[in-house]
Amino acid sequence: MVDQLSEIFELVEVRGLLSGGFATRGPWVASGAVETPLKFFAMVSGRARVRTDGVDEPIELQPGDVAILNNRSWLHAEGGTGDGPPREISPEEGFPSPHLSGADFGTDDVLIGGRIDLNPTGDALLLQALPPLAHVRGSGVSATNLRGGIYRLFEEVRQDRMGSAFAVRQHCQLLLLEVLRAYVDQTELPPGWLKALADERLRPALDLMHADPGKPWGLEELAQAAAMSRTTFAERFRTAAGTPPLTYLHRWRILLAQRALRDGDTRVGSLATELGYASESAFSTAFKREVGESPLRYRQRIRDEPRARTDRQRA
Repeated sequence: MVDQLSEIFELVEVRGLLSGGFATRGPWVASGAVETPLKFFAMVSGRARVRTDGVDEPIELQPGDVAILNNRSWLHAEGGTGDGPPREISPEEGFPSPHLSGADFGTDDVLIGGRIDLNPTGDALLLQALPPLAHVRGSGVSATNLRGGIYRLFEEVRQDRMGSAFAVRQHCQLLLLEVLRAYVDQTELPPGWLKALADERLRPALDLMHADPGKPWGLEELAQAAAMSRTTFAERFRTAAGTPPLTYLHRWRILLAQRALRDGDTRVGSLATELGYASESAFSTAFKREVGESPLRYRQRIRDEPRARTDRQRA
């Protein structure tokens, strides 16, 4: 069986990067601008209320919960109990942190956060699949691994053992996977690729398209694989994915082409044949219609970007 979620994770080069956090007790408040498209917060212990622009009601974070901000501009969080005005908290950046190392789960509110980095392809996919403020609960039966992932990640941060920087990066990757798994189980997903991947009845057809994207799949074959009539299959697929099956296949081919052009030196003609296009010109036309530039121009621009970034940093 093709593991489509793993395949997409690799394709969009998703990376979770932990940036900081805090441990405090008593009333507190933390506010600030959000400078990255996708930012996440994990509640290790205690409770917090989080609000952001474009969302009417705050969400209540409990231990094991994760919040993901999708293209938001500001964040306001508050928590703690006790008398007196709330204390302004500024999350500490970088690790190790003496405050986090001395956190007490019995009395402290402990929150860690970071950002989710994606390549341009991933931006379009994941930003489309998530609401402005996604709340993933750690209390559900299906979220056992999510809760465990948060605690394992925090322990690596707190203990600062040999190799902890590497371990934190790996735990952060796994945490993102568990966040998406729990989110799929807990939420009525909007139409898109994530909802399509979560639909068990569509999986046989998706397996075929992902395993052999260059084959000229027809609606009849895909419907038979899913054990549905053509009409039922087409309607269910469009409802889940937001696009017809063959449009999904076309976009999947273009995503694969973008990866091949970024990472290798495959000739455009060979890539066109591999992905099922009748000719190099047919592929180039389809690619430009979807991406906005020709395959060769895309390859050159993507490869020039790191060099241009380095030049700006040196200037």
